[in-house]
Amino acid sequence: MDKVNIKINGIPLEVPAGITILEAAKMAHIDIPTLCFLKEINEIGACRICVVEVKGARSLVASCVYPVSDGMEIRTDSPKILASRKKTLELILSDHDRKCLSCVRSGHCELQKLCKDLGIDDETIYAGERNHYEPDDSSPHMVRDNNKCILCRRCSAVCDHVQGIGVIGANERGFKTNIGCAFDMDLGETSCVSCGQCIAVCPTGALYEKDYTNEVFAAINDPDKYVIVQTAPAVRAALGEAFGLPIGTNVQGKMVAALRRLGFDKVFDTDFAADLTIMEEAHELIDRLQSGGTLPLITSCSPGWIKFCEHYYPDLLDNLSSCKSPQQMFGAVTKTYYAKKMGLDPKNIVMVSVMPCTAKKFEITRDHQNAAGVPDVDIAITTRELARMIERVGINFLALPDEEFDDPLGRSTGAAVIFGATGGVMEAALRTAVETLTGEELPDPVFSEVRGTAGIKTATYNVAGMDINVAVASGLGNARKLLDEIKEGNSPYHFIEIMACPGGCVNGGGQPQQPASVRNSVDIRALRAKALYDQDTAMKIRKSHENPAVRQLYEEFLEAPGSHVAHEILHTSYVKRAVNPY
Repeated sequence: MDKVNIKINGIPLEVPAGITILEAAKMAHIDIPTLCFLKEINEIGACRICVVEVKGARSLVASCVYPVSDGMEIRTDSPKILASRKKTLELILSDHDRKCLSCVRSGHCELQKLCKDLGIDDETIYAGERNHYEPDDSSPHMVRDNNKCILCRRCSAVCDHVQGIGVIGANERGFKTNIGCAFDMDLGETSCVSCGQCIAVCPTGALYEKDYTNEVFAAINDPDKYVIVQTAPAVRAALGEAFGLPIGTNVQGKMVAALRRLGFDKVFDTDFAADLTIMEEAHELIDRLQSGGTLPLITSCSPGWIKFCEHYYPDLLDNLSSCKSPQQMFGAVTKTYYAKKMGLDPKNIVMVSVMPCTAKKFEITRDHQNAAGVPDVDIAITTRELARMIERVGINFLALPDEEFDDPLGRSTGAAVIFGATGGVMEAALRTAVETLTGEELPDPVFSEVRGTAGIKTATYNVAGMDINVAVASGLGNARKLLDEIKEGNSPYHFIEIMACPGGCVNGGGQPQQPASVRNSVDIRALRAKALYDQDTAMKIRKSHENPAVRQLYEEFLEAPGSHVAHEILHTSYVKRAVNPY
């Protein structure tokens, strides 16, 4: 690679030709502040916070898009630059709702931090006309408050470029520019899939999930309610970040302890239902392979992906596994099998799920998610909401001892815990399907070809004399590529895993938010996924079909994978949905 010689703040530096000033500065251990920039997603130089001086240039340049050249001399910290950045922030704040004390992002808002760093206070704010917008809460999973939007366009970039949906973008022009849907439609009227990736990248409090923590507290304090909580595998790999722990710290034990102290009657693990999902899904795959059913079979764990398929690829609904997601399976089993076992009235059980996913808030409202005649899951909250609950009641999370999940619905395997990473569902299903088809024990249950954070992964495995072609996609833009192959009749695959969020559930829209400065330089997805794979490696039981609690469930209640009872309790159906009418 060609190299060029430059100077940054007087420091000589040799860097690759063609990289941006922003990248070069990082190589010199100089952090230039940014606001709109997201690496490989939103590189538009719009916010002007990252401006620097280049010797010979007529004006300040945006370092995130300006390439280096040989002999270039750059300043990143001159009085002129600092004054420009401060004025830009003051202009942004002149049309910004500065209710920081009540804002969900207060304390970890990227705009707030920049203002603090550059010494902004209310007395320096430009006075003048202000825009006012009514918050849009029409969607089941989130609220858009454009009064706090800074027009960075990160949300529309991730929606369009990463997810391939594009239901939001810039409307109007000039001072009236705002982020919204075409024809000023409410978000709930569009074919938004509720993935929450826009929330994950928003630098301010303009986008946030609908908060149901008050409803959870009310249920816990109702003496007539038996409140059960389940936690998804990806939650334990990220919750610690909300309390200052390094990215990828597994806090399962402290999380369980915190949930008990919040007052839940039982603390269970969604991983139990992940094992159950594999029992049903692996059976479904084998049945389709052997009986000539619709192939490829595509996983159904991700509600954002399911809604995407219903909107944009309704002709492929027959390819979807009919299995409910682990969240919904867990609620269904709790309100049928467990309720009967414990002598509980399903109507008095409040099933709360803690998920890395905002689309779960939509999923609990779907049809055919009421195995006991009442909703399988009553309230779905995100990892962020759980963190806020812990903080609200004054629990010292870091000082908590490690505690175990309750039995029997807290027992799971290594196959279940890796559900949170892209490729995890595929690997878990293969562990069970291969042993079922061959009748032999796998010497090593690891399928490394489907691991990693690549957007699309493929592999072929010879099982019992049959080549099984598999594919894994995360991020809906990548899913489109595989789905288009199926529509065109060019797909060689028998089994496909799709997760709506890039990297899988560990990078879900409900996980603790990391600023762009971290997202641009750290592989968050890989670090969180590693926590789950490490837990899998350390577990004694690593295959779903070996979970003794799941075996007991089939013996006492479900009879066998794919049985009539199992279909009534654990399976669902899908609907064709309209695409945006524009």
